[in-house]
Amino acid sequence: MTRDPTILVIGAGVSGLATALRLVEAGYAVRVLAAEGSPHTTSDIAAAIWYPFRSEDSGRARAWASETRHWLEGLAAAEPEAGVTLVEGVAMHDEPGLPPEWGDDVAGFRAARESELPSGTAAGWVFRVPVVRMPMHLAWLAERLAERGVSVQLDQRLSAADLVAAVGRHRAVVNCSGLGARQLVADDSLQPIRGQIVRVSPGHADRFVQAADDPRAVSYIIPRPDCTVLGGTTEPGEWSLEADPAVTDAILARCRALVPALAAAEILSVAVGLRPGRPTVRVEAEHADGGLLVHNYGHGGAGLTLSRGCASAVLGLIDAAG
Repeated sequence: MTRDPTILVIGAGVSGLATALRLVEAGYAVRVLAAEGSPHTTSDIAAAIWYPFRSEDSGRARAWASETRHWLEGLAAAEPEAGVTLVEGVAMHDEPGLPPEWGDDVAGFRAARESELPSGTAAGWVFRVPVVRMPMHLAWLAERLAERGVSVQLDQRLSAADLVAAVGRHRAVVNCSGLGARQLVADDSLQPIRGQIVRVSPGHADRFVQAADDPRAVSYIIPRPDCTVLGGTTEPGEWSLEADPAVTDAILARCRALVPALAAAEILSVAVGLRPGRPTVRVEAEHADGGLLVHNYGHGGAGLTLSRGCASAVLGLIDAAG
């Protein structure tokens, strides 16, 4: 059988589109197939800020995150349509501790002054990182692909059998299906991490705030040009996409306590997303059914943060396979 020289990328969230673009930039022919596209992906709901959140903590993950951050910083400077801005903010902690290992590589990283922390907060770190307006960024990625002749095809009937057949037909298949990989490749280690957010009108907070020591009821404030995103929750194993009004009230209360000016912000919308949680990110290649299947999923709450770096890792695996 003659194999299609095209690489098929499955998934149209930030991981899938970033991977497709990286492969096209390297000269590969690419197609993108997904069950859902923007604005119906988990990525559309993301806050989204560059921050290693609820994901693998390892040397390789830090390298992926660093590559992504440098890439996003370049987009902020040169590509306003990409939806990336650089925002300073503070990550707060209930207990004192050492700075994160990635801190030395981030612009303006320093210990927070006492005046920058609310009462009862033991420590904090101030730094400046990319914040991304995700629907705009996904549209920008899709447009860059379209300029290179790559369109996103949607098929909600995509099954495990379809994946097996695709591997047999294409030069390579890249699995960026997020939580969908639980069914596509029978990965029971992949679990949802439910997150609920509240979007309010912009202009009431000028810095991001992260206060994520509570394992479930995290607090964060992410200012964007279109809105300010308030969060949130981290609920492993929860599948419900229904917003809980009591959780909305709790998010508003926590975030207004951190930034009182938010009390004047208009509530625009409430959203729920399911982060693809896994003990480790799965970026690996396997030879199956006579073809090459490369996995790129399980990023937890760091899909954006790892997106470009993982895309480059996928490119390296495909190059190595020849």
